[in-house]
Amino acid sequence: MGHGHHHHVDPEAGDRRVFAAIAVNMSLTVAQVVGGIMSGSLALIADALHNFSDAISLIIAFGARKIARRPRDAEMTFGYGRVEVVAALINYTTLIVIGLYLLYEAAMRFADPQDVEGWIIVVIAGIALVVDVVTAMLTYAISKSSVNIRAAFLHNVADALGSVAVIFAGTLILLYDWRLIDPIVTVLIAGYILWQSFREIGPVIRILMLGSPPEIATEAVLDMVRAIDGVNGIHHAHFWQMDEHRASLDAHIVIAEGRWSDADAVKYQIKSALSDQFDIEHTTLELECARHACDDPSDFGGRGHGDEQRG
Repeated sequence: MGHGHHHHVDPEAGDRRVFAAIAVNMSLTVAQVVGGIMSGSLALIADALHNFSDAISLIIAFGARKIARRPRDAEMTFGYGRVEVVAALINYTTLIVIGLYLLYEAAMRFADPQDVEGWIIVVIAGIALVVDVVTAMLTYAISKSSVNIRAAFLHNVADALGSVAVIFAGTLILLYDWRLIDPIVTVLIAGYILWQSFREIGPVIRILMLGSPPEIATEAVLDMVRAIDGVNGIHHAHFWQMDEHRASLDAHIVIAEGRWSDADAVKYQIKSALSDQFDIEHTTLELECARHACDDPSDFGGRGHGDEQRG
């Protein structure tokens, strides 16, 4: 994780792309709402609501990008990078609420089908599809390296699929006057939004809950440290993601008996191995001599008892 690929897009250029995407999405939302009201299409209003959430998600993402670049200070000693994870959580939660609301509205339409004007639906949804593709092109490169922008990008991908579905529904209404296709398409759009959101929100919550990086086996990290010459054991490990690209490890390291004079060299070797093998750059290692190691240590966590026992 964090192999430097997130530096490929210049931050200021990325900001301009996000701002442009916000502008086109806000314009589209207004057009879709007006078109949905004029045509009586719930599916078009569903797509507009989702598109509006795209615009809001992009605004949140834009603000978070700005804040994340602030330097560390006395109040935020880790820096502000995690604000992008918080922004992603807000965006996915919003998507879930919208998806549930659309399911409710579709159920009401099944009970009481409404007249729908197919031509307006097809025209507006066609414009929406063009805007969705433009927005996707603006944000795709940045989304590869930012959970924050990826949340907004995935909003947009769902929108594009929604626009295709709405065009399909409008065409069936024009050809066969099949009004039930409107709530059916709404259910499909809502289902996709919910599936996508629940799938993506898990990793975001994991970061905020200080979970270990999912792509790195924690036991493999501990085993690697134990295998280093001069290490007698490792315990009280805390392994978490500082943000999407950086992992951190704190642990107590027991230096083998008779090797205390080599303790600094052993620590340097551990840090180098963690960086080279697992790309873990931020480590805090508490060194203990074998004779004065913590009593009853556990591999993970620990309340810090024995922290004062430095060899």
